[in-house]
Amino acid sequence: MCKRLGRHTVKLEKPVYITAAASTAGKKEGEGPLAGMFDIVLDDDLWGEQSWEKAESKLVRETFSLVIKKAGKEPRDIDLCVSGDLLDQVSASTFGLRDIGVPYLGIYGACSTMGEAMGLASMLIDGGFAENIAAGASSHFCAAEKQYRAPLGMGNQRPPTTTWTVTGDGAVMLSKNGKKDDPVITEVLTGEITDLGVKDTNNMGAAMAPAAAELMKAYFDETGRDPDYFDLIATGDLGYVGRRLAAELLEKGGCKIGENYTDCGIEIFDRDSQDTHCGGSGCACSALVFTAKFYRMLKRGEIKRMLFMPTGALLSTTTSQQGESIPSIAHGIVIESGCGKR
Repeated sequence: MCKRLGRHTVKLEKPVYITAAASTAGKKEGEGPLAGMFDIVLDDDLWGEQSWEKAESKLVRETFSLVIKKAGKEPRDIDLCVSGDLLDQVSASTFGLRDIGVPYLGIYGACSTMGEAMGLASMLIDGGFAENIAAGASSHFCAAEKQYRAPLGMGNQRPPTTTWTVTGDGAVMLSKNGKKDDPVITEVLTGEITDLGVKDTNNMGAAMAPAAAELMKAYFDETGRDPDYFDLIATGDLGYVGRRLAAELLEKGGCKIGENYTDCGIEIFDRDSQDTHCGGSGCACSALVFTAKFYRMLKRGEIKRMLFMPTGALLSTTTSQQGESIPSIAHGIVIESGCGKR
């Protein structure tokens, strides 16, 4: 039986259960609108380590250990860990998980990594290649600024279109079997690389908005559904500018989106009191918002059905320095609340 509904959409033969979620957030994130929802909040962003990069690896290690524990399992019960981040050669994930003793897939989808990780893991479980997979994504403001822009000590000005890279890690446990009230993943959406020529590295929302709009429109075309099918649609870290552009692009394509559409980059920070300009970004942005907020809402039945679609800017320091534009990508999953219906 073909599980593909179209070029971008796969329908899982059996639902994949989200049996646990864990979140570790930075100090600034812990002072934002989601305060009190995170499992762990750092006192400082070095977290006792000697570098920002080592701190991010610790974020990965501790969050994956926590989600395994919350799922009531041991590392030996986990078939795979799927993780990614923004650092060179996904080094935060590699060094964070090198001692965990679980087969590992390191992936890179920039800030869409959480969607890619959950989508890939779901298809592996649906295909019978694994029963339990821990999937997650991390980022660190200080490490990302140093790699992609400039060390913080330089005190560079941030334009109004800039987003703030989220410090943190979010991880979920995906399983073949689950409890009656566990949310389930039913469909996986894989995006195409999209590039409309945006070169401004301080305006990631404009670069990524076309990828989100194109994948969303493709999904609705392939399934015959419309945005009202979902209680909630959440894109990744488009922020205020990118969310507006994505909605405009969808409307131009004949798909009007309503009040059920939000963006994780808007959810993570208070724009006015925290001086984060256009909102949040980074792999941890959608990972933290999902694990700390949306997972709980799905678990309680406050959201019956959602489309979760993190977005990513596929640039590097090398391509930016060479004058290249910013390719972007989006990956999505459809998640339904358990709420005792199975």
